[in-house]
Amino acid sequence: MTLLLLDSLSLPGDPAKPNEDAFAHADHAALVLDGATPLGDPLMPGPSDAAWLAQFGARRLMAHLNDGDAPTHALTDTLTDAQKSFEALRRHPVREKWQTPCASLMLAAENKSALEFLWFGDCTALLQHGDGCAIIGDAFERRGLEAYSARRQAQEKNLKPAPDLNRAALLDGMRATRNRINSGKNWLFSPEPRAAAHVSRQLIKVPAGALLLIASDGFLALATDYGAYDEMSFVTAAKSKGLAALGQELRAIESADPMGEKFARFKKSDDSTALLLEVT
Repeated sequence: MTLLLLDSLSLPGDPAKPNEDAFAHADHAALVLDGATPLGDPLMPGPSDAAWLAQFGARRLMAHLNDGDAPTHALTDTLTDAQKSFEALRRHPVREKWQTPCASLMLAAENKSALEFLWFGDCTALLQHGDGCAIIGDAFERRGLEAYSARRQAQEKNLKPAPDLNRAALLDGMRATRNRINSGKNWLFSPEPRAAAHVSRQLIKVPAGALLLIASDGFLALATDYGAYDEMSFVTAAKSKGLAALGQELRAIESADPMGEKFARFKKSDDSTALLLEVT
């Protein structure tokens, strides 16, 4: 089985800020990581702790997979690598959990003539073959939740419902939510090896010719939040139009609604990353 890369795209939500998404691809594996927006001063060298984690995770996951590790072992080893690097390079110890960088992940890797999917958070994969399209991940299931939350918090604080411009008013609540990460059911890709035991996993026999779209929630918003496509037509459009054209559609919708009055959200635009692959 080979994952043939047909197209890739990674757009920053704001060209003046670091892109906190990352991706990687090899013949036998592909992944997208979406770093969670930092909520305070950086602990790590570089432009962004979230960008550091996403880029570090993409490199190390692919290195372990290229060494022949099974996907779950590659994940455990990568989280251990991240913990060691984070503890060695951070400017001072973490005082509250929200300071620890974290990310969503979708990984598809060959495992015994099948594809093994591992994921945290809201990165999602769409697997199209024939007349069917399987959804791996939670982005479509959770559609509308961010809009509801953004609209509710905006109403409570008398803000426009795309309040990245008013983030200070929301910061305490966002930090309180982030403090629940890596506890209960709220595990994410992070410098915490215990998270590997809580990753979502699915093994699927995939026929040759299937199309696989792996994306961060910022790209998936074109379908999940803005309703421009359903899952089947989204993959079809990715193949026929190309990911760059879909990225332009995405940004056009967001630019036409900069304050979130039609589509309530926490940012005007999010980092948006996608890989389109064919199983051969």
